[in-house]
Amino acid sequence: MTGKALKTELLTLGYRDRIVIQDLSLTLPDGKITTILGPNGCGKSTLLKALARLIPPLHGTVTLGGDDIAKIDTRALARRLAILPQASKAPEGISVSDLVRRGRTPWRGLLAPWSETDAIACERALSQVGLADLADRPLDELSGGQRQRAWIALVLAQDTPYLLLDEPTTWLDLSHQMDVLSVLRERNRNHGTTVVAVLHDLNLAVRFSDHLVLLGSNGLVDVGSPEQVMTEANLDAAFGLKSMIIADPVTGKPMVVPR
Repeated sequence: MTGKALKTELLTLGYRDRIVIQDLSLTLPDGKITTILGPNGCGKSTLLKALARLIPPLHGTVTLGGDDIAKIDTRALARRLAILPQASKAPEGISVSDLVRRGRTPWRGLLAPWSETDAIACERALSQVGLADLADRPLDELSGGQRQRAWIALVLAQDTPYLLLDEPTTWLDLSHQMDVLSVLRERNRNHGTTVVAVLHDLNLAVRFSDHLVLLGSNGLVDVGSPEQVMTEANLDAAFGLKSMIIADPVTGKPMVVPR
């Protein structure tokens, strides 16, 4: 594990007088795919927002490569880390290509001309999510699943070494869920991009992840490889779910079968 890792130390997060995450210390492996799992309301999205500096901690720190992210210049942080939050909003009437071009903002000066590097990054991102043919369409004319893929293309075009995604498969049918997660895995495997995602589907998370963070209503339940984390005891502790764990017939990884 390198010194470039994204880490939390004694991180406490909350809203007004409600604590959501308390004293959480984690190291998210560099160059791996980590998925954050847990029941509704356990703090998954809150944790992801804190990792991207969208909300400040009540206590503790988040560091990236040893640097406290609270002290990193905004443009510099946007060149190192991209986030896709839930329920993203775009200006009315914007086209797919215009949305994706916004991913290049951290790399361009105020009056800098559009470069070949910018164009290649956007074209590649649109192609990877299967929207190259819809680049000129208004975003609000697309289906929910297509819009979600357009937002994913934006963060891919940002071309950062760290990608944080909050429920990136929302609105997508199973085939497109597989496609999007395959794109993220390809970006990870071929470019060394560290991916941290929040997902609800336990079996998809296991299939595509190297590392899992399992949260419950009382905080961290377990962290580690899918084989370590995805156990009947852990699922009962996190979700109150009675289950069987069997081998996925395709990958051999753990597969959850609710009882």
